[in-house]
Amino acid sequence: MIIQKASQFTKIALKALRINSVITLFLLVFIFLLPGFVWAQEIKTESGVRVEAAERDSVVTVIDSLNPAGQIVVRDTVETDTVRPPRLLTDIVEYEAADYMRLSPGENRMYLYDQAQIIYGEMVITAGLIIVDNDKNEVYAYGIPDSTGAYSQKPIFTQGQNTVEPDSIRFNFTSQKALVYNSRTTEGAFKVLGEVTKRENDSVYFMQNVRFTTSENEEDPDYFFFARRIKFVPKKKIVTGLVNMYIADVPTPLGLPFGYFPMTEEQTSGFILPSFGQTNQQGYFLQNGGYYFAISDYVDLMVLGDYYTNGSYGLRTESSYAKRYRFRGNVNLRYENNLQSERGFPDFSQSTNYNLQWNHSQDAKANPSSRFSASVNLGSSNYYRESVNQANTANVLNNSMSSTVSYSKTFDGEPQINYSVTATHRQNINTQEIDMTLPTVQASMGRIFPLAPKLGTKKGLIENINFQYNVRGENRILTSDSLFFTAEMFRDANFGAQHNIPISTNFKVLKHFSVSASSNYQESWVFRTFERDFDPVSRRVVITDTIRGFDSFRSYNFSTNIGTTIYGLVNFGADKKYQAIRHVMRPSISYNINPAFDQYYDEIEVINDQDPTLNRYETYSRFTGSLYSPPGQIFSSSIGLSISNNLEAKVRDRDSTATEPKKVTLLNNFNVSTSYNMAPDGETDAPRFSPFALRGSVPIVPNKLDINLAANVDMYALDNNNRRINELNISNGGSLFRFTNANVSFGYSFSSKDFAAGGEEETDQLENETFRNGGRPDDLFGKGTDIDGTFFDEEDVFENKEEDVNNEWYNYKIPWDFRVQYTMTYNNVARQNEISSHSIMFSGDVEIAPKWVIGGSSSYDIKNAGFGFTQLRFMRDLDSWRMNFSWTPFGPRSAWYFFIGIKSSILQDIKYDKRRIPDRRL
Repeated sequence: MIIQKASQFTKIALKALRINSVITLFLLVFIFLLPGFVWAQEIKTESGVRVEAAERDSVVTVIDSLNPAGQIVVRDTVETDTVRPPRLLTDIVEYEAADYMRLSPGENRMYLYDQAQIIYGEMVITAGLIIVDNDKNEVYAYGIPDSTGAYSQKPIFTQGQNTVEPDSIRFNFTSQKALVYNSRTTEGAFKVLGEVTKRENDSVYFMQNVRFTTSENEEDPDYFFFARRIKFVPKKKIVTGLVNMYIADVPTPLGLPFGYFPMTEEQTSGFILPSFGQTNQQGYFLQNGGYYFAISDYVDLMVLGDYYTNGSYGLRTESSYAKRYRFRGNVNLRYENNLQSERGFPDFSQSTNYNLQWNHSQDAKANPSSRFSASVNLGSSNYYRESVNQANTANVLNNSMSSTVSYSKTFDGEPQINYSVTATHRQNINTQEIDMTLPTVQASMGRIFPLAPKLGTKKGLIENINFQYNVRGENRILTSDSLFFTAEMFRDANFGAQHNIPISTNFKVLKHFSVSASSNYQESWVFRTFERDFDPVSRRVVITDTIRGFDSFRSYNFSTNIGTTIYGLVNFGADKKYQAIRHVMRPSISYNINPAFDQYYDEIEVINDQDPTLNRYETYSRFTGSLYSPPGQIFSSSIGLSISNNLEAKVRDRDSTATEPKKVTLLNNFNVSTSYNMAPDGETDAPRFSPFALRGSVPIVPNKLDINLAANVDMYALDNNNRRINELNISNGGSLFRFTNANVSFGYSFSSKDFAAGGEEETDQLENETFRNGGRPDDLFGKGTDIDGTFFDEEDVFENKEEDVNNEWYNYKIPWDFRVQYTMTYNNVARQNEISSHSIMFSGDVEIAPKWVIGGSSSYDIKNAGFGFTQLRFMRDLDSWRMNFSWTPFGPRSAWYFFIGIKSSILQDIKYDKRRIPDRRL
């Protein structure tokens, strides 16, 4: 008997589904339809419930009805119908409902009401009402009215990761096809709403009267595309017939006879549409058009180009790569051929510029003992200033470009060995000078304590004696922008090596004084020296010969230092506002001695043809101009004096619940230092004390605003030639100390969040594109803009703003932020008595209304009474769209830019932008 063969499987299924006696009847019907019966024939009982047999003319058990006790009543019969291929279910059907589950034998249907759910394989249907038609092998799902009569518990059809939310569903178990009415689904960035949807299979849908949008409000979107018929392949594409764009429910002339919208979540190769515009110098242009290559999951490539009607053009390649838990990076190469005016005109000019950027970072867990990193930004000195496409304001105002590529390796052991290879590049944009090291090789050995005990701590002068060994070799190249990457650049390369062996120790004296002593031995190897001689024509000493070959020099020095810490405390009482003030002083005295290494110096007689009595001797070193400067020729012995001061106060907290007073810093690390020259090189009239250096900061707002102070004061007077003389300034009719120079600076950043609970969140500078390219981490030089004119941090500006507005009936709090940088420098070294520089930079943003932000950046030169680079900007969040405008109203880089477009990256080509770029003279 077939029913006996399947009895064990039936018991397991009944136990898993936990159904009552009524549901058991319906479940048995589905169990007999499960796979495992190769050929079956349908038998209908008098009650209308069907079962299936394995072969013709077999006696089977047939479910007839339920007795009053709820038990199943069965009887035997003989099947006489013809054999037909069955309609089979391929998986177990699970179902549930919160209110009731009713089986209608007459209709051969089952009804599930209120929070109903059916699970069939990967397919899940939830709805207020679900009807299972056993004759048609179909399921119907509808919503139900709630207590107010509103249509609620609408069906939700889920298969795998695809979810559809329609008004009603009709699904066939056998064909796996479905009809969905008023469906709503989200696919990637798109919200798709279809009037009628036919599910052909689990990967193809045909839809009628469809609108799709990236708006968050899918019921009333601010824009959408309407198509009468589409083919929808989840996670792959949407193919439409005639499609028309609607904005605020108003049809626009924007339409296409057909459309193709890629939907894949994976990277896909494709064309990038250019933007159109016009400039005064280059004419009309197409910018940022090209092709994107999705090479693999680890690397991609984007090739972009620009073309201008006067013949100018630009090419750009950008590639990103990453391997999880190992490394990530990106490479950008840009080339531009800029033409001014037209060929044949007298003002015609041409220039070619390039720029290479490479950033590479290694995951810290990839290899703890070795690390490779790169941060490269090199190219033509005029690239940022002459590039038509590059709109990064911070890079335009930057005066230098720098690069570093390094590899380091650590060999654990006793002692530890560190090894690194580094290539560096620094380029002055103003002078077009380039300083490179290709490469620098360094190795160092960890400290060795030869006299330390094997067990216990090191104590005293002898046990703390330690030494290290460091070696550094480098190949340095000094060149210019015009000779970069040419053979001549490498011809004058200067290379050498330097060895250092520092020996030091430290110990305590009288318990409170810390003493340290150190000596350093240094040996320098060079491979190029210079011979000099007197030139009677130019009447000066000049280089007469360059000697290539190995040469070396050695030097050594000694220094010692003694210091202590002194604490002073004044208590005013716990009932006072200022309960106590603590003064911490750290005085120190140091002694340094450097021998004279005059063996590395020679003398040349400078002849005076007019008066031989005025002949003199000039010393020089053959190592001057080599990779490493020669050691000093003059013996020096000096004593250094310094004292560091910190002043703190205990202040009663305004919060009455606080149990401890607040600690407030009044003066932070105020340092006074000078030195006394014990060997003035035979010049008895030379001043012995160096000018006193004053450094410190005064905290105004904790962790927010510190006023930084720096000044030099001199006790000695000046002669008529403004040279220091060995005479006190007060004895020469002046004050006790004479200011030689001073600087005051501070920077402050605050916002409306500082006056709310939680304060202001910190920003990640590594994600700041302007900062990574060499600009400032803030926006005091203007906000950095990408190649499409959008601000780098535009998404962060409106983050969480909509939630704040919706949580309040009236948003009376106006978000704002403000940044200011102030600096003033005073110079009086040679009686100038002038303020050499005095300026203030400021920037800020304010949200004048929800989703409206205006801002600006500028600077003012107080000394010269004029504004510096100024940028005004505003941003508007239009839900699905974004709009921004930036304007530089005056100066050599006056320009403006307007942009409006869809936020979603999948529709980023739907935009309108207009710009006026600065007039550039090559």
